[in-house]
Amino acid sequence: MTENPRTPARRRAPAMDPEQRRAMIVAAALPLVVEYGASVTTAKIARAAGIGEGTIFRVFPDKDAVLAACMAAALRPDEAVAHLGAISLDQPLPDRLAEAVEVMRGYLTRMGAVAGAMVAAGRPERRPSSTSDGPLPDREAGLAAPRAALAALFEPERDRLRLAPERVADAFQMLVMTSGRPGMAEPLSTEDMIDLFLNGAFDTGKEKK
Repeated sequence: MTENPRTPARRRAPAMDPEQRRAMIVAAALPLVVEYGASVTTAKIARAAGIGEGTIFRVFPDKDAVLAACMAAALRPDEAVAHLGAISLDQPLPDRLAEAVEVMRGYLTRMGAVAGAMVAAGRPERRPSSTSDGPLPDREAGLAAPRAALAALFEPERDRLRLAPERVADAFQMLVMTSGRPGMAEPLSTEDMIDLFLNGAFDTGKEKK
């Protein structure tokens, strides 16, 4: 059969090394784990990744290893830290912090969704201590890198701060983490949270009666 000269020849996608393949599979699997929990099938993951199911098992020994890698990816703050580091320091501080809140909430939401989906589907709540990618970050390690990135956002105002940027960032991080916790009558909006943090609880526009 003669090839139609008008039809460009299909190019084979460049080969991935095992680490790239693992990362691609985990990226495809994460939203499925949020939706289906541990009951997600490797067939669904393969379809989402655009690969054959057998390809998964060339880089993962079994589905449990895929799920553990998804949990590890959800816990690691690397992506959030990169986004925090990209926030422009030329903006006013409230605008910097508004961007930071959205980044942190996205990270916390993803982490909670993956963990919650796994538990709801009957997985043990206790997470594994490591994967084939290495040890999972503990709680403090997972908070330290975002806290350092948040401190950098406060650094231009160091001379105006009552505490060092690192301590202010620690307090701000805790506020973000607890502002949307279950049981709150009405979660704080980003604007209200930043205003409360920077200006305190008193409304300076109201005179004391």
